[in-house]
Amino acid sequence: MTQAPLWTSAEAAAATGGRSTRDWTASGVSIDSRTGNEGDLFVALKGPNFDGHDFVASALARAAAAMVSRVPGGVEEDAPLLIVDDTLDGLAALGAAARARTRARVAAVTGSVGKTGTKEALKLALSAQGATTASAASLNNRWGVPLSLARMPADTRFGVFEVGMNHAGEITPLSRLIRPDVAVITTVAPAHTEFFPSLAAVADAKAEIFLGMNGGTAVLNRDNPFFDRLTTAARAARVTEIIGFGADRRADARLIGTRPGPEGSDISADICGIRVDYRIGIAGRHHVINSLAVLAAARALGADVRRAAAALAGLTAMAGRGRRHRIAMPGGAVTVIDESYNANPASMRAALETLAAITPGRGGRRIAVIGEMRELGKGSAEAHAALGAILRSSGIDLVFTAGAALAPMFATLPEAMRGAHADDSATLAPLVAGTARVGDVITVKGSLASRMKSVVDALLARGLPPRKAANG
Repeated sequence: MTQAPLWTSAEAAAATGGRSTRDWTASGVSIDSRTGNEGDLFVALKGPNFDGHDFVASALARAAAAMVSRVPGGVEEDAPLLIVDDTLDGLAALGAAARARTRARVAAVTGSVGKTGTKEALKLALSAQGATTASAASLNNRWGVPLSLARMPADTRFGVFEVGMNHAGEITPLSRLIRPDVAVITTVAPAHTEFFPSLAAVADAKAEIFLGMNGGTAVLNRDNPFFDRLTTAARAARVTEIIGFGADRRADARLIGTRPGPEGSDISADICGIRVDYRIGIAGRHHVINSLAVLAAARALGADVRRAAAALAGLTAMAGRGRRHRIAMPGGAVTVIDESYNANPASMRAALETLAAITPGRGGRRIAVIGEMRELGKGSAEAHAALGAILRSSGIDLVFTAGAALAPMFATLPEAMRGAHADDSATLAPLVAGTARVGDVITVKGSLASRMKSVVDALLARGLPPRKAANG
């Protein structure tokens, strides 16, 4: 059976108010000429340090067409172009049209911590029950959201879209573009607080996700101190149903019990009156709690809760967000937990608690490698200092730190816990790699700007090369 095109030239022109230079059909939408797929519509966005129009000619080697605001140099006279007044506005219009033409039930996911993992888990839970479209990676901003929507086929049954922000007012237009049937707020915690006067202001900014809804369901963390504030905001936006999730006995999606393990957790829960026993294939109590939000959202979207729960056994961690690597070394292996994509006080605590719950191999140690947490504003010094108490009480054997903000905390640790401190991750990486030994479990965590992935890369480089297959 031939798959219908995602966009035809006529449909895209009608959606954007643009003009197509000739007929074309596209099977996808992309904004990066280096990673776009064959048959995509390439959208030439313009940013402060780049102009996508400079890459249209190379993009058209694979792309079906390009959305542009001017005819760029270097393209053929009959090149397939969709000419619009502004390409970002055009992409938003394409996303809005994709949302309007589908009968999909749509969820939007935000939160200070865990929104990408929750979005991925919800995608997995729903995919077994119908065609599901979800944001790729962390496409959650003013160009990532419309791009994700524009990629949604007309026959989609479920849509799952991540929404991020670091300033007040950023979520409102994104929510109005998504028009979610279900809004999930994983939690409110210190993150991007440099740009907010208080944590309550962060909660209010997250509550903007309700402003694009027409009734629908809000799924909120019952264990979070801002539950009541978010509930009030949801009701003010005339959200029809509010589901609280968590360990709190008043939660509608309530944790009954959990048995954690190094590779995942077995969970018993009551999801709005439905008892479910299931497993998630990723370790950490924060993932356990967020799985309740996933199942509550699946129920609100009209999916079968028990089937959704069963699917979560296949959940795996994403790169930079808890993915585990087993590094073969002479005599055994080292386990590396890559949490290098992002960090704030709540996610740092969760990562260290997960590390503390793991039993190393014989002769091994629990090692925490920590980079700075960025965008914390006036609370930065206090937040970094607070990590010392967590590290000392969690049974972690050795600590490495990178960045000036962590130097005072590192100096307060017992001498036996101090691995090394460095000004940056590039300097720290070989020190960590040189210390690793068989049986160690090493968690690497930090904000993206602290570049802690370089530590992960150095550790991976220590591994033995794969064995060649024997001849014969």
